[in-house]
Amino acid sequence: MRGALLIAGTTSDAGKSMVVAGLCKLLARRGISVAPFKAQNMSNNSAVTVEGGEIGRAQAVQARACGLAPSVRFNPVLLKPGSDRTSQLVVRGQVAGTMAAGDYFTRRTQLAEIVNDELRSLRSEFDVVICEGAGSPAEINLRATDLSNMGLARAADLPVVVVGDIDRGGLLAHLFGTVAVLSPEDQRLVSGFLVNKFRGDPGLLAPGLDQLRGLTGRPTYGVVPYLDELWMDTEDSLSVQAGRTLGAPVPALGRDGLRVGAIRLPRISNSTDVEALACEPGVEVHWITEPTELADVDVVVLPGSKATVSDLDWLRARGLADAVTAHAAAGGPVLGVCGGFQMLCRSIDDPVESKAGTVNGLGLLAADIVFAQQKTLRHWESPLTGYEIHHGQVVGGAEADWLGVGIRRGQVYGTHWHGLLDNDELRRAWLAEVAEAAGRTGFVVATDVSVPARRDAQLDAMADALQAHVDIEAMLALLAGAPERPVITHHAR
Repeated sequence: MRGALLIAGTTSDAGKSMVVAGLCKLLARRGISVAPFKAQNMSNNSAVTVEGGEIGRAQAVQARACGLAPSVRFNPVLLKPGSDRTSQLVVRGQVAGTMAAGDYFTRRTQLAEIVNDELRSLRSEFDVVICEGAGSPAEINLRATDLSNMGLARAADLPVVVVGDIDRGGLLAHLFGTVAVLSPEDQRLVSGFLVNKFRGDPGLLAPGLDQLRGLTGRPTYGVVPYLDELWMDTEDSLSVQAGRTLGAPVPALGRDGLRVGAIRLPRISNSTDVEALACEPGVEVHWITEPTELADVDVVVLPGSKATVSDLDWLRARGLADAVTAHAAAGGPVLGVCGGFQMLCRSIDDPVESKAGTVNGLGLLAADIVFAQQKTLRHWESPLTGYEIHHGQVVGGAEADWLGVGIRRGQVYGTHWHGLLDNDELRRAWLAEVAEAAGRTGFVVATDVSVPARRDAQLDAMADALQAHVDIEAMLALLAGAPERPVITHHAR
């Protein structure tokens, strides 16, 4: 078995990242050498690779499903939005400048060569490469510069399966319309569909899928049920919504629970850092955007940001800066991660991202931040695991060291490490300390929660769902090449 397949989506957050991860896990279980690939990703959730480069976090998770270490080969082009119109460009793991929307036309040829070279290399080394699209191939306004959807499929002659999230409604129209707006040449490669996040009786959906096949000449390979346990490692900002509670809260082991308020910054990055807390019994993690929401919170977390100075301005304008300061003044625990850590310091000198010069931080930690032109990219394995991705450097610090991974003043903690709370022993000790500081003396820390195991369980759950509800053999048959499918000629003119 050799070949490659592209999983596209009707929309962002349709579930294609987890479908790719599940397929990778399923093939790895069968002893097939498989690798993930996303030509171009746009996300501020990223990870550091074995080469010391930066890729989208979803591709790191997919690599784990394959039994591989994360590599820049799996996501050669990464765009990290810093504003509505510009993004930091990361090529083969390293910063290559800043791109505005119009720059795609001038740089597409160069980026396409890089993407196609990496995919060819992976296909020569692995039996199967499962590619993930970006956004939707129906974004025909972007077709001329597309590197990840039909642009990649056409360049590499890849069969395409389109995944849709039925939980949002209107899926049949999304699936039909995705094919119908494409050119005949692009339509030729769309082989079929996959329904994701279905709740209810599949029998009620079957007539619609039959009609869809009649209209498009394409089969639906399966209907994947909605899985409550798939909530970790969300990549898309649509999944990090204000007011949302992470996961399904597990009852507390003691008489007290612990409420964590994670600030949903406009340019939030690596939002997955707080997911480890939500795995713990009795810990509820809520995304918040209003100062009133901090009133009944025990612990405040300021996560990372791709636009630290801009998000700090937003924090002040929203009234959240004063609320966080008041929480800390009352002895309430506060944790800042990466950009959030930088906001807690006395000052931030940023000639790189915002070019705002020196601005005042919240002053909760006696340290200053100076942005360096060169981004720090580090992957840590022992004795603690984690990774660093930041321009800001700590200077003039006068606070106590925190376990060699950051600094602290009383119950205010700051670290540049992402993934730090995935370390089970560290997380348990920290939770016990902050629970006591918050007056939750009846909070009991579990001794058996393993966050890495929870992440692996998600991959297994997705693989199991695909095995049970999808015609996997028919999808794998596509690896031999896209079968002939009809062109929809009655699409909008």
